[in-house]
Formats: sequence, C-alpha cells, structure tokens
Amino acid sequence: MSLLLTTFAFAIGACFGSFLNVCILRWPAGESVVSPRSRCPGCGSGIAWYDNIPFASWVLLRGRCRHCGTAIAWMYPAVELVTGIIWAAAYATFGPTLLFLRIAIFATMLLGIAVTDLRSYVIPDGFTVPGLLFVAAGSIAGVFTGEQFPFAGPLDALFGACVGAGAIAIVGWLGEVAFKKEAMGFGDSTLMAVIGAAVGPGRALLTILIGAAIGAAAFVFIVMPIGAWRARRRGETFETPLVPFGVFLAPAGAVALFWGDAILSWYVGRLTG
Repeated sequence: MSLLLTTFAFAIGACFGSFLNVCILRWPAGESVVSPRSRCPGCGSGIAWYDNIPFASWVLLRGRCRHCGTAIAWMYPAVELVTGIIWAAAYATFGPTLLFLRIAIFATMLLGIAVTDLRSYVIPDGFTVPGLLFVAAGSIAGVFTGEQFPFAGPLDALFGACVGAGAIAIVGWLGEVAFKKEAMGFGDSTLMAVIGAAVGPGRALLTILIGAAIGAAAFVFIVMPIGAWRARRRGETFETPLVPFGVFLAPAGAVALFWGDAILSWYVGRLTG
C-alpha cells in the first residue's frame, strides 16, 4: 500500500510538472496559463489528452509531434520527471500529512523558478506572489497541526521574508556599484522573500551564501569553459555571459530548508571550538 501511494504521489507530481512546463513557457511571455490549450510549436496542432500524459507520451512518441514530427524539447519530460520524484520523495518521507504537501509544493515552485530564470532571465510574479502567500498560510497552519519543522514559524517567517528580500537587495546594490550595471533583478528579491518566509532569517542569509557558492562554482567550472569552447569553435571573441542568480538561489533555498540548521550549527561550532 505504501509503494502504491508513493507511486500515486509520483503521478500527481508529474501532472503538476506538466502544468509547471506551461507556466515556465507562458509566464515570461505574459501569456495565460489557462488558455489556449497546449499546441505543437511546429505545426500548431492541439495536443490531444493521450499525447499529453506526463513523461510517458514523450517517450512513446520518441520526443516528436504526432502530426508533423517536430522535435519536442527534452525539458518537458525532464521537468515532469523531476517534479514526480519530488512528490514521491516527499510522500515517502512524510506520509499523508500537511507537511508533505507544503514541501512538495514549495520544492515544485523552486524548480519552476530555476528553470524559468535559466531559460528567460526572469522570475515571474506568478511563482513568487502565490508562493509567498502559500508559505505564509502554511506557517500559520503548522501552528495548529504541529507540523512545522523544517519550515519557519509565523514570526520567523515574517522576519525571514524581510531579511531575505533586504539582504539580496543590498547585494544587488553593491554589485551595481562595483560593476556599473544592474546586478540583481527585482525577481531575486521577491524570490528571497519567499525563501526567507520558508526558512527564517538565519537560513535566509545562509541561502544567499550557498547560492553564491553554487553560482561561483558553476560559473568557473561549467559556464566559462563551455562558453570559451563555443566561442573558439565559432571563431568569435568570448564575452563573459550573464548568469541569472535565481538559478542558484532556488536550490540553495532547498538546501537551507532541509540542512540549514545543521550547517549553521557546524559553523558556529567551528567558530567557538
């Protein structure tokens, strides 16, 4: 029964992942996520329900449109698969509880933000505004259900949202002064308000540090080498690319939520020991 319910949680998560793909594509373009129905980017044909089964349809159709054979990007099944895994893992860990839903939905939102920022260099309000309301409501509900940890309580959530948004705004201002151009978008501030509300003030600051560390490592070991290699192949001059910070803040927020207290305790122990 436990395996069956976990599998069901995976299926529900994959369905949310399918809708997440719609949000990732349409919100940056200012389009509705409700209508029109999903269509092939090549021929414009509407996608029938049996061709829109999360992950499975893409595999059965070998990643191509049934009507015109246009290749369907691997991003679609990847997002559906990862979202399904998130929901299954959350259910397997926390069971049929409010905490399971809070963690699954929060992690799904972070995934959507990371992918959207990577593709479009923007963090839509469609993610962050409902996300902030959801996290706030969850912190209040957790008081009554007793299912709060690892999320912050209501008071810490309020302070965390202010600290997270304020700290990233300061970082952005310092970056703008140093580099003479905009270093941080407003979306990063709203994202950190959401993460800060989820984890509280201390772990909000830790999120920024972890995000910076992940971003620096990715930039040095992935972005720069690949960018330089592509430039050489094309005979072009390599220019330092813009790297959206939300891509790294989102996973850093997940790390801070689950392991932030342990990391802070270890750090304090190192300082005092």
